Amino acid sequence: MNVTAQLDRDITPQGDDYELVRRTIERISLDYQAQPSLEEIASDMGVAPGKLQKTFSRWAGLTPKAFLQAVTLDHARRLLGHEGLPLLDASFELGLSGPGRLHDLFVTHEAMSPGDFKSGGAGLEISYGFHPCPFGIAIVMTTERGLCGLAFADPGEERAALEDMSKRWSGARFSPDQEATAPYVGRIFSPGQWSADQPLRIVLIGTDFQVRVWEALLRIPLGQASTYSDVARAIGKPNAARAVGAAVGRNPISFVVPCHRALGKSGALTGYHWGITRKRAMLGWETGCVQSGG
Repeated sequence: MNVTAQLDRDITPQGDDYELVRRTIERISLDYQAQPSLEEIASDMGVAPGKLQKTFSRWAGLTPKAFLQAVTLDHARRLLGHEGLPLLDASFELGLSGPGRLHDLFVTHEAMSPGDFKSGGAGLEISYGFHPCPFGIAIVMTTERGLCGLAFADPGEERAALEDMSKRWSGARFSPDQEATAPYVGRIFSPGQWSADQPLRIVLIGTDFQVRVWEALLRIPLGQASTYSDVARAIGKPNAARAVGAAVGRNPISFVVPCHRALGKSGALTGYHWGITRKRAMLGWETGCVQSGG
């Protein structure tokens, strides 16, 4: 029997750290071309530069300046994409620090049968939990076989995001379990824990076509991006760019299955289910990981 997913309590992080980081990411993402200084950003946020530096670095894993450089590099990548200049070459052309050792989120995956998807996941037991992360509130969903869902929300939007996810598998049974989902958050958002020796196990629940698209997304390296047309060619459907875009939009395991690395034909960010600002923040965060060597 299906149980309607409910948000039982407020899980917004205590204090104002999350809101400060969220606003800083948004400020940098939308105004990166002005290259604002730490002092200018701190003034806009109403805090001392030192507090902003320490808080942002603790939450995001890199300084506001490094994040600004990463977002700038991401913009340059889109501008240079039509010339075929690789991202790593672009970093040197821009005079930014050279990339270090490349990390990526090592993942092993399996796909549930088409019948499981068509039945709405009937009989499937899914645990869910809410956790703060560098990109807002993470809604994490797991089965006994691994991670099956990852979504994002800002404070006050948790219930809507949870309902959006639970509707994807209307026949499944959902149960809140913070303890079961918490370990996944540490693995996903801590590059130091990304290891080929201990890959993150995920379960893809979708149509055959969707799963093929999501598998293609998993092959896009950290710090790089592909267009929908590139993905269509990768799965042997060169004329299915529009259908690929729809499948990318239905990806249930955001960030881990990197739908944020899929761009429009011109290199534009285009839409993102959890917001363009969040998509830009993810690309910038990842580029920062490449620059810092993980």
